[in-house]
Amino acid sequence: MRLDRYLSEATELTRSQAKRVLRLEEVTVNGEPVKDGARQVSDEDDIRWQEEPITRVGWRYLMMHKPVGVECSLRPTHYPSVMELIEIPQRERLHPVGRLDVETSGLLLITDDGQWTHRVTSPNRACLKRYRATLEAPLSDNVARRLKKRFEAGIVLQGEEQATRPATFERLADHEVVIGVTEGRYHQVRRMTAAVGLSIVTLHRESIGALSLDADLEPGECRFLTAEEIASF
Repeated sequence: MRLDRYLSEATELTRSQAKRVLRLEEVTVNGEPVKDGARQVSDEDDIRWQEEPITRVGWRYLMMHKPVGVECSLRPTHYPSVMELIEIPQRERLHPVGRLDVETSGLLLITDDGQWTHRVTSPNRACLKRYRATLEAPLSDNVARRLKKRFEAGIVLQGEEQATRPATFERLADHEVVIGVTEGRYHQVRRMTAAVGLSIVTLHRESIGALSLDADLEPGECRFLTAEEIASF
């Protein structure tokens, strides 16, 4: 890894600021001052800035129980950002993996590994995301069976021409269903249910792929993923 990139990942310095402190000979590698930002270094090297040792923060992978009322945005507009709920070093490097709208709660993944984000969100991987929805009006078994077939066939959303990919639809109770989608279209689950005449009261994402929301996490809480959970994607 380039030394200037290492500095920007191990400190709060930007790449341009890292180059500036290098020119000032404030950085040493294995005891020797280094001015060249292109110098290749690794985590095994003894790298110091102003004589203080620094260590690069590795990739982080988190699971959050997103509460209602926060935005999955790095630059929120009308509501607080989910990122404000996280208290770990170099929080500014993290980003949400996909999004949940303000009124939707549940499983949200957060990382600073862009390649991993792509693996999770790429449409080609068809990663199933399951949502539990509370309905405004009761739903009978007969209607649920018909809707299941419609979801499996794909639904044309308002303002679009191409139908959604096949989705799953399961009735749990009179006012409760679970919907599974493999895409990430804008407000997709809410728009799909609206297209078939259903009105959602609450929406909660339960799982992404093989990963389910940790039942021990309260709304607003998060934890690091295990190695097995990270590898599942």
